[in-house]
Amino acid sequence: MSAKLFDALRVHLEGDQFTRRIEPQSISDLPAGEVLVRVDWSALNYKDALSASGHPGVTREFPHTPGIDAAGEVVASESEDWKPGDPVLVTSYDLGMETEGGFGGYIRVPAEWVVRRPGDLSARQAMVLGTAGFTAAQCIRELRGRNVMPDKDGTTEVLVTGATGGVGSMAVAILAKLGYRVVAVSGKADAVEWLEGLGAAEVLPREALTDGNAKRPVVKARWAGVVDTVGGEPLAAAIKGVREWGTVTCCGLVASPELHTTVFPFILRHIALIGVSSQNCPIEPRREIWNDLVGPWRPVGLDDMAEEVDLQGLNDAIDRILAGGVRGRVVVRHEHRG
Repeated sequence: MSAKLFDALRVHLEGDQFTRRIEPQSISDLPAGEVLVRVDWSALNYKDALSASGHPGVTREFPHTPGIDAAGEVVASESEDWKPGDPVLVTSYDLGMETEGGFGGYIRVPAEWVVRRPGDLSARQAMVLGTAGFTAAQCIRELRGRNVMPDKDGTTEVLVTGATGGVGSMAVAILAKLGYRVVAVSGKADAVEWLEGLGAAEVLPREALTDGNAKRPVVKARWAGVVDTVGGEPLAAAIKGVREWGTVTCCGLVASPELHTTVFPFILRHIALIGVSSQNCPIEPRREIWNDLVGPWRPVGLDDMAEEVDLQGLNDAIDRILAGGVRGRVVVRHEHRG
């Protein structure tokens, strides 16, 4: 088994340039770990694109195989918790960052990183959700933990920024499934119909959220909750419009890591700002969230919510996601050698 070959998208540092190419790898090349998983599906996240481009905040050692999401089947295990044939998924922790990730046909990881694929969730469906769906569900879990719950008449408004991205699109779909009135924010004018198809009741241009209130500490209260995926100015603008006892979750910084605001919304309206990170979420809430995603939180039309590529198509998809040209999710199909 240790000599078995598989294909992987490898990122190399050659001189001062980063290059990507598909190369054969051996299972013996994988890092130490208790569980060996055959990867049938993975997914492309913005963090993967950063890793594939040599961003030092994600990956420092090259050559490297990115991919923070992987789903497939256990083929070997040194842990009593896992046996060959178990359907599993692995997301977060160090996978695809400094540990060889899901853009290869096999991964080897610590046993505690592995989650049993719940219910009737296929490997492909697990990757349509992936880190993006998991993070969106974490954000929604925080809202509900602070009693931001949908009214029976569906008037509880939750704002979602960066709504065409992976986390944003998943948040729109899950919130709509749960009965919230979802207001999606997007800078893409051609995405309105697509976002409405996911369940958005209203789509705001980014400028409608951010323009005209830069000098005002608060604006008219509207949002019971916010799922912010971009940071920066959109997050600051969203905070100003949150209702009393409302909650804002933030999980991204593509707009900016900086946040310029005042304490007024917090002390006048008793709102909360909660940061969300999926990377090292403890195993018990991790399992609970995946069970929610398989059950009552599963988005309608999950199978159709992702673009599908193979390893050969990954290079183009990576370039497109970095340029803001990807809507929703991209899942990666692995074709194994005989």
